[in-house]
Parts: sequence; C-alpha cells; structure tokens
Amino acid sequence: MRPALLLFLACATWASAAEKGARDFLKKPDAWYASAEAKQTAAIILSYQADSGGWPKNTDTVSQVYAGKRADLQATFDNGATLDELRFLARIFNATKAEAYRQAFDRGLAHVLVAQYAHGGWPQYYPLSKQYHRHVTFNDNSMVRIMEFVREVKYDARYAFVDAKQREACQTAFDKGLACTLKCQIMVDAKPTVWCAQHDAQTLLPTQARSYELPSFSGSESVGIVRLLMSLDQPTPEIKASIEAAVQWLKQHKVTGLRIETVDDPKASKGKDRVVVKDPKAPALWARFYDLKTGQPYFCDRDGIPKPALADIGHERRNGYSWYGEYARDLLEKDYPRWKQANP
Repeated sequence: MRPALLLFLACATWASAAEKGARDFLKKPDAWYASAEAKQTAAIILSYQADSGGWPKNTDTVSQVYAGKRADLQATFDNGATLDELRFLARIFNATKAEAYRQAFDRGLAHVLVAQYAHGGWPQYYPLSKQYHRHVTFNDNSMVRIMEFVREVKYDARYAFVDAKQREACQTAFDKGLACTLKCQIMVDAKPTVWCAQHDAQTLLPTQARSYELPSFSGSESVGIVRLLMSLDQPTPEIKASIEAAVQWLKQHKVTGLRIETVDDPKASKGKDRVVVKDPKAPALWARFYDLKTGQPYFCDRDGIPKPALADIGHERRNGYSWYGEYARDLLEKDYPRWKQANP
C-alpha cells in the first residue's frame, strides 16, 4: 500500500448503511470527491483492488478496509464489479490530483484492456478461469457494461488525464467488442435473431454457464445488447439489420396472459413460493431463456434438465432465479420507436 494512503486506511471504516458499493457514490457532486469522506472511501476501495488490477464481485468495497490476503482477491466484471470502482477513482483523481488514484486507475484500465480476447469478446473473469467464466459473457450485461466503460474513457472529459494512447486503445477495444457482438448474434435459417447469455470463448457459439444456464436465446441480456447498438451514431446497414432482427424476435417471443406472483406457502423453506397465474390483462413478459431448437421458454433445476413450465422445477431454483421479466417492454414501447424515427 502506498504511504500517501496509510493515514486514511488507519481510520477508513466508515460508510453509511445505504451505500455499499462504488456505484452509490457516483451520484455525489464533483466537490464531494475532494472531501475527507471521499478519501476515506477511496482508501477502502483501493484495499480491495486485486493484483491483476480489478475488483471482486458481491463484495462491500466501501465500508471497511479489506483485511485478507490480496492474492485471494479475484477480479471480475460480473455483477458490476471493477468498472464503478474505476469511475470513482477517475473522479477523485480529478478532484485531488493525488497520483496514487491515477496509478490505481491506470492499473484497472490496463486490466480491462488486457482481458479482452483477440476476437473482441470479454470473459467474466481475468486472469482466465478454466470454468465457464472464460466464455464471452453477456450475462447480466457484463460485456455491454465493459463496452460502455471503454467508450466513456475515450470520449468523456472526466478521463482527459488518461494517456492518449490508452484512450485510443479504448476506442479500438470498443470497435473489436462491437464486431464480436455482431458475430455472436445467433443465426437461424441464415437470419439473425438475438444472443445467448454467454458465447464460447473460441467458436463464439452459444454455450452453457451454470448448470441451469444452457445454450439458449436470451430474453433478457439481448435487450441490453440492442440498446448498446441503438446508442451508436450513424449506424451501418449491418448494425441496423442486427437491431431490426433482434427487435422482431423479441416481439414474436413475448409471453402474454401470464402474471408471476409470490404467494404464501407454509410448506416452503421460507414460507413463500413463486407461481404463474393466468391473467389476460397482465403486461407482456419475456422468459430469461428460450430453447434453441423450439424457441420456447425453458426452466431448469441444477440438474441441467430443461422443463417447459416454471412449476416443473424445484422450489430452490424456482424462487432463486429470475425466469420471467418485463425485460423488453421499454425497449419495444419507447426505445425502439425513438431509434426508428432517428434512423428511418
């Protein structure tokens, strides 16, 4: 740990109960980043930076200094990890000009760039895992968030302190990521559809992650990808065709007449259960996953055997995973019409 930060680490154990991650602090005004409170928070965040340059997931990185071994920290891009910590460091460097923050940011940005595959995709973890984490990960919008971040570094004035070559490298990384994303779009009868939550690290074909996350069409992650494509200025004919095809697929695969409810169930371990109720007035839903052969929603326990209905799987996975959602509602009702008007 750098000497300039030791003073802050000695007392850096504060954080309000409501603010458990770097993302919450990004709402603060620029002036706050020059405060002692911000420096204390930064010291805690830096204590969680892995040797590789990134940060772990599902970890409170703002409340208390990390007391474990740095070698045990696993950097990932999953669940929002790493990118918001880097945004925090950029803002506090701009406010304080403390070199320790810039150096930590540079290490983190280098981690983001080196983690990218030559074909443009990003894995969930880097250094690479031998498990499913090595695959190109769209799950939980991981790759979309990375691409938004490198584009931000290239164009946002807050990153003017970044070396010019690194900012250009961010543009290159975005362009490669875009090319990879288009290659990953699943083709059916020579027509583009949507994407899987993860694609094979070598072939870019849809692949499995956890036992219940099978190769499939994604009704959730595909929405984030389409929004990213819609954000591009002067989209090429290829990008327009990709958007139109995905939107059409999402329109065709909406689920109507069903509502998801959580009901009391004294037999359940937590006294609650999630059920599907018929309701002709319910808003449209999309399944998290659709079978690649039939195009129908599937639901799955940890045994990896897909079932056609939510009620067909056990209580643990039925209630412990997001199988249905209004994922594409705003995309189809608001975002796409606006994009279409601007891109006739």
